[in-house]
Amino acid sequence: MQNQDDLAVQVARLYYYQNLTTEKIAEELGLSRPKVSRLLTHAKKNGLVEIRIHDPREPTRTLEGLLREHFQLERVHVIPTPENANEAECMRRVAMYAANHMGMLIQPGMTVGIAWGTTLNAVSQHLIPKPIPGVTLVQLNGSGTPTNFMSDHALGLLQRFGDNYQASVNPFPIPAFFDYSETKQALWRERSIRRVLDLQQQADLLLYSIGSAKASVLSYVYAANYLDPQDLKDMQQMNVVGDIATVFFREDGSFDGIPLNDRASGPDLSLFKNRKGAVCIVAGESKALALWGALRGRLMSELIVDDKTVRKVLGYGGVV
Repeated sequence: MQNQDDLAVQVARLYYYQNLTTEKIAEELGLSRPKVSRLLTHAKKNGLVEIRIHDPREPTRTLEGLLREHFQLERVHVIPTPENANEAECMRRVAMYAANHMGMLIQPGMTVGIAWGTTLNAVSQHLIPKPIPGVTLVQLNGSGTPTNFMSDHALGLLQRFGDNYQASVNPFPIPAFFDYSETKQALWRERSIRRVLDLQQQADLLLYSIGSAKASVLSYVYAANYLDPQDLKDMQQMNVVGDIATVFFREDGSFDGIPLNDRASGPDLSLFKNRKGAVCIVAGESKALALWGALRGRLMSELIVDDKTVRKVLGYGGVV
């Protein structure tokens, strides 16, 4: 007797390759039509089938084309959302798209850096199982607090990616922010820490979002009180608009001279600047200003984002 995966692949080939209807497939294989439908769903849900959509429209006339041209991005994916969709729904749709896209981005033998946060956590909830040989995952920024050395949020996110792709997982069990920059400098000389830092620098693919203190779906670093009132006041004085992997940047994309970055555990943002394989995932108009800054700083090569946020970002630049 065929197992479910084998039967699902057989049904998928008849449906997608030979264009047979579910009724014809049921008749040919001696199955019920509901059983055929369930097998097709099983094939998509478990990564046995990957669906790609190629938009035939002229790229320069689309939001994707405008973003790509204006900010010299390699790839842009703009996710359509209903006119009345709130930011939580935009997040859900972007996360589902990004989770499906991961199966094409992550290739055998890759080292993948992942920054924890609200958006990547949402993506991890929608991943489609796909064992990929030789994949190494590395956490890009620490997540500890004074009361919890390793955040369950960050560890759970990383483990879901690891389980999904059967990858080796390298956590970064250090504070998200050190109390003293001298402590960070000393720890960065330790061999065990250097091993993780080297993996981050060697990563073939970087997956991250953008945090913002003004986000409607609050970024985890702000929601979980990683920052005290003085930190927030200092950021405002420095004209900070967002962060990547808990390292902060201004509206013009610059990140030098921000004192909090000296205590942050995330990588210097030059790691993301003009780098192939730097994939940013953003949802929600309230993050538009932060995304605008990151785009101006060339802090990504590929962007997955909802259409409402794109229109607002392009409005900042007078593009639309």
